[in-house]
Amino acid sequence: MTTVSVVRIYIKEGDKHDGHNLMEEIFRMLHDQYKVHGVTAFRGIAGFGSKGTVHADDILRLNVHLPLVLEFFDEPDTVDAVMPYLENLVPSNHILRWEAQCGCS
Repeated sequence: MTTVSVVRIYIKEGDKHDGHNLMEEIFRMLHDQYKVHGVTAFRGIAGFGSKGTVHADDILRLNVHLPLVLEFFDEPDTVDAVMPYLENLVPSNHILRWEAQCGCS
């Protein structure tokens, strides 16, 4: 068993960073710069944050504020290197990190 760090990032579909789609920026950084093992994006059908505003899928209108959860894992040293850059893109209270055991080699 190998110890890995798992990271989960909470954002919304319409979130931007310097005018670019935030999810795409995070994907590009994790893929191109840090070569993490993989990233998965989960699209929520509804959610609300600390302000209590509910964002939900609505058939009658195009909603670009649905919740997204990005998740990845890698060796703790790699995640240590990534975290400062993630915290510049996403508020730190929207990022979770924990250690897990991986049966991979």
